[in-house]
Amino acid sequence: MLFDRLIGKASPETGLRRAIALIEKERFAEALPQLARMAEAGSAEAAYHIGRLYLQGAGVPFSRTEGARWLERAALNGNAEAQSMLASLLLQGLGSQAREDRSGAAARLFSQDSTAKPDFDAALRWARMAADAGSPDGQALLAYVLTYGPSPLRDQIQAREWYRRSAAAGCAQGHLGYALSLAGDPNRAAHRDEVVEHMQAAAAAEIPTAVFMLGVLTEGGISGKHDPTATAELYRKAAELGHRGAQIKWGTLLIEGTVVARDLVLGETWLRRAALAGDARAAELVGNLYAKGGALPPNYVEAANWYRRAAEGGNAAAARSLSSFYMTGAGVPRDSHEAARWLRIAAEAGNLDAQVDVGNDLLERAASGEECPPVADWFMQTAQRGNLVAAFNLGVCLLQGIGVVRNEQQAAVWLRRAAEGVPEAQFMIGRLVADGRGVPADPRAARDWFARAAQGGITDAQVALAEMLVNGRGGPQDAPAALKLCEQAAANGHAGAMFALGAMYSGGHAIAVDRAKAEHWFHAAAERGHGQAQLMLGRYLRSGAAGHSDLKQASHWLEMAAAQGIVDADAELADLERASSR
Repeated sequence: MLFDRLIGKASPETGLRRAIALIEKERFAEALPQLARMAEAGSAEAAYHIGRLYLQGAGVPFSRTEGARWLERAALNGNAEAQSMLASLLLQGLGSQAREDRSGAAARLFSQDSTAKPDFDAALRWARMAADAGSPDGQALLAYVLTYGPSPLRDQIQAREWYRRSAAAGCAQGHLGYALSLAGDPNRAAHRDEVVEHMQAAAAAEIPTAVFMLGVLTEGGISGKHDPTATAELYRKAAELGHRGAQIKWGTLLIEGTVVARDLVLGETWLRRAALAGDARAAELVGNLYAKGGALPPNYVEAANWYRRAAEGGNAAAARSLSSFYMTGAGVPRDSHEAARWLRIAAEAGNLDAQVDVGNDLLERAASGEECPPVADWFMQTAQRGNLVAAFNLGVCLLQGIGVVRNEQQAAVWLRRAAEGVPEAQFMIGRLVADGRGVPADPRAARDWFARAAQGGITDAQVALAEMLVNGRGGPQDAPAALKLCEQAAANGHAGAMFALGAMYSGGHAIAVDRAKAEHWFHAAAERGHGQAQLMLGRYLRSGAAGHSDLKQASHWLEMAAAQGIVDADAELADLERASSR
């Protein structure tokens, strides 16, 4: 010990090297007194190492407060490593910086051992000191703050330059930051090779995010030839390094078993690990595994627990699934109030399916006179935030006067907004434009709206467009196209489309006459309660237009049509009775 003190006095550099050597040998208790003497004598590096010992709890009790004191002393004396570490701690939210003493003495950086929100302003000051001093780590941290800090602090041009300097000095975080910066450039294609080069350098240092991102680049064939095996290996490595996104990817690959050997238990384990680490999406996926069965035996109690974890973490899809569990009593006690609560949470979080469910529920309750929340107000709040489904539901409320004064002009405004992405809205605005309700009549525009809705799979739109094509409204006639549209709608059970097919095959619509097909479609529509189809089917069976007659069936269908008030049905029945009595 005397020798150590003599060495320290004779040569501070030699004493510091000896203390660091003791730390490397994990002889912390021996190193600390030497470091303390040198720090008191003004050694910034010694103070830096003492700060690290307190933050690691090596040879001394773990303490952020004491660690920060020593790091701050070193940082204020110009130690770039201490400045960089302080910036990193502040970004991790491990404390808040106190005011600096105007007389030159620095106050304590941390007032107590507790976590807090990131202090970007203080981190920026320390990182800039370290960066200006040439610290690659400090340069990467400064670039991070300039990239992800609050808006007033951001400067993407400066950030990229600091990342570049850090990467040029061989800093792995600099490589990662520079790669991400280039990847976010509008002209990213020109930087493709650089992105891959720097991401590979960062991944070689086993930075979890870099390994995961390299997997993404490999999966997309950006880092070279598409290689599923190499992609899977990168996701596995990143998963083992703790990257949640990689854990989800790797777990999913194990469950699917298309790229790697299928292992359901191990795959579920990786998804579970990500979920327990706080990833709501992973929790939802585990819930799906147990809810839907297939990969794992169904277990609704387990599924409900994972859906709850995911929903509480903000996952809207899981909230909707949990709502359905409470509605049906799967895995949880049946509870309509809890079902409604979770459905509303899912809808407010942006889940479109949940919004449709809530909208339909509210509309049905309002239409039936049941007491319910002011539906138009609820839809208005959501629609004003840009939600197209809510805009559609608001348009329906205004159009039908549900919970609000009927206003076709305002209905048209909201339906037109919803029509940007909701096929049902495209059909409804087409109907308003065709009829001139709330907006000027415009057959050509109506035809365009019906065409968009028809492409979106709306059966009523297919029939409406077919009618315009047959009659040449809003554009040229096109009977063959109308026939195809009606066939599509008929396949979906649309009785009106079936009647239209019967009418077209009966003749007079630029379609080859085929009375057998006409009777077939009239019969299909008649069975679904279409009054005009029942009348036409009765006529066909009475006259034998399709090659055979059946007076009994003709009478039956004419009676069905008459019961619906179809004009001419009673007259047809009377003629049939007179003919039978002769």
